[in-house]
Amino acid sequence: MEVPRHWRTQSARYALEGTVCQRCGETSFPPRDLCSRCGSGEVIAKRLSGRGEIYSYSTVFQGPNGFAEYAPYLVALVRLAEGPLVAAQLTDVDPDAVQIGMPVEMVTRRLREDGPKGIVVYGYKFRPPLVAG
Repeated sequence: MEVPRHWRTQSARYALEGTVCQRCGETSFPPRDLCSRCGSGEVIAKRLSGRGEIYSYSTVFQGPNGFAEYAPYLVALVRLAEGPLVAAQLTDVDPDAVQIGMPVEMVTRRLREDGPKGIVVYGYKFRPPLVAG
């Protein structure tokens, strides 16, 4: 990832920031300049809760460049409490325990490194919520 793109997208990757349309109320992730529902440009940034549930999931056995060393790993579509679907890797979970409808929360984790002298890229993953004991 080039440095300008890294800085431009860090709010979405680290804080799970999306946008909310002021005209129709649609919440989008990643952030958009125009509402995907009504086309309005009246959108404002909004930090999303990071809480949701697994909508669908799969195991990746042969990862793409930059992720092959981590295979096999789980990826999921997570329906956020605010509505948008987010694709992300699952972490801190027993693969046999994962099921559709399972509650999850966003955490920031290392995703990959861009070469031996490149930027270490962090971003969001999802895990089951920690249970207070």
